[in-house]
Amino acid sequence: MMNDSVASTRIVNVTKFTSEGRREQDDVLSVEEPLEIGIRYGLNLTSKSLSVTMRTPGHDEELALGFLLTEGIISRYDQVVGTVQEEENRITVILHEEVPFDPTQFERHIYTTSSCGICAKASIEAVRVQDTLPHFPQNWSVKASTLYSLPELLREQQADFESTGGLHAAALFTQQIDFLYVREDVGRHNALDKLIGHALQTEKYPLQTQILLLSGRASFELVQKATLAGISFIAAVGAPSTLAVQLAQEMNITLMGFLRDNRFNVYAGAERIYDVA
Repeated sequence: MMNDSVASTRIVNVTKFTSEGRREQDDVLSVEEPLEIGIRYGLNLTSKSLSVTMRTPGHDEELALGFLLTEGIISRYDQVVGTVQEEENRITVILHEEVPFDPTQFERHIYTTSSCGICAKASIEAVRVQDTLPHFPQNWSVKASTLYSLPELLREQQADFESTGGLHAAALFTQQIDFLYVREDVGRHNALDKLIGHALQTEKYPLQTQILLLSGRASFELVQKATLAGISFIAAVGAPSTLAVQLAQEMNITLMGFLRDNRFNVYAGAERIYDVA
């Protein structure tokens, strides 16, 4: 579900081979283009380029805001004066002058692929965002059987995925499994940043009482981003990584994986899920 004014898919001609032979036909692909994210900060509004990520165009402002939050640069929407997107694939976030930013503490190679958000970090020590805080126990839980319907509910909202099959999605649901909103992107970390950026803009942040659903695997970076957004319940259609599980355990986050075909595994925070025999 992208901005109406931005093309997130494109029709291309392909040669299709089947057991019945070959034929020419049109196919729909997900658009992938670079986006440079930068900031202006301090009294002199010094400009700095932070990252170039390969993303699906649409919701670029949300993506930039979510990126800044999950990198620990901002923690509230009122720390942002505004954004400027003078070029289609370049966006700049203007910070309030009192927001501290030390460029030497944000060393990162300029290019980030759509499949990996942390592989371009300058060092392994920079992987963990220092502002990540443990979550306090939440006094709510979810019935196990109600979670089985999440993947299908997500698919119903993924218009671009249905036509391309090439997008990741991140969606939020209430504890009663009511759909809230979804973001899609060729990069799984971009989809989550867009989701978090939307929450930040609409004053729905932090997200302590919502359920996050990921359409693919649960990597360390996605769990870290969720942590910074206050999310304490993550469900993934795919598998988690060992580091993702370790972080979820440290941060008191419920982490589910392999949520499909009326089953799932719980790797951390099983106390938030109950079942009725």
